[in-house]
Amino acid sequence: MVRRAFAGIVLAALAAGVPAARAADAALIDAAKKEGKVVWYTTQPIDPLVLVLSAAFEKKYGVKVEYVRANSTDVALRLLTEAKAGKVQGDVYDGTTTAEALKKEGLALKWLPDSVREYAADYRDPEGYWAATNDYVIAVSFNTDLIKRGTEPRTWEDLLDPKYKGQIIWSSAPSTSAGAGFVGTALKALGDDKGRDYLKRLSTQRIAGINAASRQVIDQVIAGEYALAMQSFPENAIFSAKRGAPVNWIAMAPAMTGIISTVGVTAGAPHPNAGKLLFDFMCGEEGQIIYRDTFYIPAHPRVAPLEAELTPGKHRVLHISPAEVNESMPKWYEIFKDLFR
Repeated sequence: MVRRAFAGIVLAALAAGVPAARAADAALIDAAKKEGKVVWYTTQPIDPLVLVLSAAFEKKYGVKVEYVRANSTDVALRLLTEAKAGKVQGDVYDGTTTAEALKKEGLALKWLPDSVREYAADYRDPEGYWAATNDYVIAVSFNTDLIKRGTEPRTWEDLLDPKYKGQIIWSSAPSTSAGAGFVGTALKALGDDKGRDYLKRLSTQRIAGINAASRQVIDQVIAGEYALAMQSFPENAIFSAKRGAPVNWIAMAPAMTGIISTVGVTAGAPHPNAGKLLFDFMCGEEGQIIYRDTFYIPAHPRVAPLEAELTPGKHRVLHISPAEVNESMPKWYEIFKDLFR
């Protein structure tokens, strides 16, 4: 009931408050309608973003959206496996590292919609394969029943307090929204030597690692299994708190991880026109308002985030480009496994 109510609020807001946006090309719309559906391989949480965005797209264009949820690595691996079998099924993919991996394998279609022309240069692939849907700030979240508001850790040094030993959890996946991503951020912020020294000290805190998405990690904190979730998304904490969950997020110093989530169309997609249309919708103002209203940081320059604390420049964020993540993640993951597993 909460999900339906939330979706209804967002869709009503779209119907009432969205400015007249540039219409997609009529020929593309017709071709997409003939294909009838689009298959979206997504790293985004199903509830609420994927559900709400899919419903809005289907209502606008009459093209059915089918979606599969996985992390960036698994989305890329799934498409690679499908391509080797000669049967690609995913039309659209997203993720923080998916596009760069697929570009290397020739599985990313070189195409950008008109809706991204206004985007900042960092939010568009210079080679024309992907565009950003949203900016991510990756922070620490805490259970407000277990840690009193105002007493939560605020710095990386605070995380070393013995009282948090065995009380912290993060994802063990090779992802920016996991322990490996924090390794990369620490090395980038502190330098290799000081970064490794800090990570060694942090490893004594016996951080629990689960091979799961960040959303599932924060659910463990909400349930009271752990007090703190590292490398978690503030929007997940904000959305859950608005539903009554005992959770909040922390703008951690000296820095938080920054990464963009990108979207692109698969080369050899079975529904290429529907894929292009969904890509266009996600990056246009209508789609970006949905990202905003589900507490994300939109990529579109005319759509500001709802949460003032997530406004770009409010806190120190070390942004890591998709190409840098793709290149450095193997190294970060090896350090993570050596120290924390």
